[in-house]
Amino acid sequence: MVYSPLDQFKIAPILTFQFAGIDLSVTNFLLASLLTLFVLQAFVFLIKEPSTNSFFIIPSGWQNLIEKIYGLVSQLLSDIITTGSEKYFPVAIVLFMFILSNNLIGMVPYSFTTTSHITLTFFLSFSVFVAMNVIGFQKHGLEFFSLFLPANTSFFLALILVPIELISFIAKPVSLGVRLFINLMAGHSLLKVIVGFSWNMLLVENLKAIAFIVPLAVLVVLMGLELGVACIQAYVFITLTAIYLNDSEALH
Repeated sequence: MVYSPLDQFKIAPILTFQFAGIDLSVTNFLLASLLTLFVLQAFVFLIKEPSTNSFFIIPSGWQNLIEKIYGLVSQLLSDIITTGSEKYFPVAIVLFMFILSNNLIGMVPYSFTTTSHITLTFFLSFSVFVAMNVIGFQKHGLEFFSLFLPANTSFFLALILVPIELISFIAKPVSLGVRLFINLMAGHSLLKVIVGFSWNMLLVENLKAIAFIVPLAVLVVLMGLELGVACIQAYVFITLTAIYLNDSEALH
């Protein structure tokens, strides 16, 4: 039984296995990640016509959903990235679907939310940070450093602005990963607190037990709110990723 709201985020082994002193145990984190990959594959297979292994000419319900998501990400990239947004679409849609699937799977009772761990969110954000630097240097060379110095800046003002811009630039992967991690962890912790309070009220043996309806109603509202957060955070992550990539493309 989970007693602390933070116990739900513990990585626990399901099958313990070691080889040559290396821990290769199957954990709840790994199981949730594999489930996410299965969901992503299932999305594609469910919208294909079995006989031709291709998409339906008249879209099914699942195909409509996938097309809406594809259109959302494609429109987002074209609105933010001024040049060459099409080449980032494959990465953006996979990243969006991966984060969204992890967030939604974490909403299922007794499941595990991998995006509530900063190791995963920081890995994703750091990968984006490395990519934007590689793209910037590949396209602009040493001119990429002009990103830290606004145009028509005097020498003395540059002594102040350059360190500020540099710190802001380095903080991008940290803020990108921490934002996703904090929102998911805080929301799930709050849900656990409300659930525990509702359960304790239900165990009361007199008429006061009916008061559990109040925190239960709050829980229903919070579940809807957390579901919205799960979707919005995936959208925010891709939006910020597109903004950072546009900075590398256009040196804004």
